[in-house]
Amino acid sequence: MSTRSIVSIISLSVPLIAAIILFLYGSPSIPAAASSVLAFLHPSASSTASSTMSSIRRAAPMVFTPSGRHTATVIFIHGLGDSGHGWADAVQHWQGKNKLNEVKFILPHAPAIPITMNAGFQMPGWFDIKSIDALSHAANTAPEEDEAGIALSREYIYSLVQAEVAAGIASDRIVLGGFSQGGAMSIFAGLLAPFKLGGVVGLSSWLLLNRTFKDRVPADSPNRDTPVFMGHGDRDPLVLYPLAQASEKKLTELGYKVSFKTYPGMQHSACIEELNDVEAFLQSRLPPQNK
Repeated sequence: MSTRSIVSIISLSVPLIAAIILFLYGSPSIPAAASSVLAFLHPSASSTASSTMSSIRRAAPMVFTPSGRHTATVIFIHGLGDSGHGWADAVQHWQGKNKLNEVKFILPHAPAIPITMNAGFQMPGWFDIKSIDALSHAANTAPEEDEAGIALSREYIYSLVQAEVAAGIASDRIVLGGFSQGGAMSIFAGLLAPFKLGGVVGLSSWLLLNRTFKDRVPADSPNRDTPVFMGHGDRDPLVLYPLAQASEKKLTELGYKVSFKTYPGMQHSACIEELNDVEAFLQSRLPPQNK
C-alpha cells in the first residue's frame, strides 16, 4: 500500500439559483485510494426528500470481512453524492497494516433522493439540505433541517448495528463513522443511540439539529462518555471549518469526550495523516480480543 498523501480536492460551484456542479479532482494516494476518500459534498434536502426516502429500496452495503476472528465492526457512512464504494480504498488502507484483523467494515450506500440545494435533482444522500447556508451556520443558529430524512437514516443505521449485535458482536465493539453528510449522521445517530457504542468518527462533518440536540439526549444515555474523533481541514470550502469548531464546542459543553484535530491546508477531503489518525482511534477503541 502506498503511503503517499491523499490530495483529493473537491471544488464546488454554487450559483445563487439552484444547480450545484461538483468537480472531484482525485490524486490517489493510498492505493489509488481516495478516488473517494472523499466522498463529499453538501447536503440539501426538503420534505420532498423525506417523503421519498421511505419508499426507496436500499442497496446492500459493501462488506469487508476481517482476516481474523470477527470481534468488532466499523460502519462507515459516505457523504452526499457518493456511495460506499468511494471509501473502499480507505478501508483497504486501514486493513493493510494487519492491526485491525478482527474488525469487519460495513460501507452502506445512501438511496438517491431529490436534493433541494441541487434544484431537486436526485443524488445519493442521507437527508436533504435546502441551501448552502446549512453548511455555514453557527452551531446555535442552524437553518431548517430535514428532520424526517435524518430520522429515517438514523433508523437505517441502527438496523445495521442491530444486525451486527444479532450476529454476536457486542454493541460497544461497534464504531460508527463517516465523512461529510455521513459523518454528521454518525455523530447524531451515534451519540443518541439507545445502545452503548465503542466510538464515533466524524470527518469534515458537523452536528445535526444542534438547536434541539441537547433535548434529544436521553437522561440515561449510554453514550455520554463514548469517545468521538472529529477531523477537519481548515480550508474546507463546503462544510466550513468554523461550523466544525462550533459543533465540537457544543458537544464538549454537553459533556461529550471529543478529540478534534485540524489538518492545515486540507479542503473538503481527507489525507493520509487523517486516515492514519482514524486507524489509531479504531485500534484504541477496538483492540484485539484474540491474543
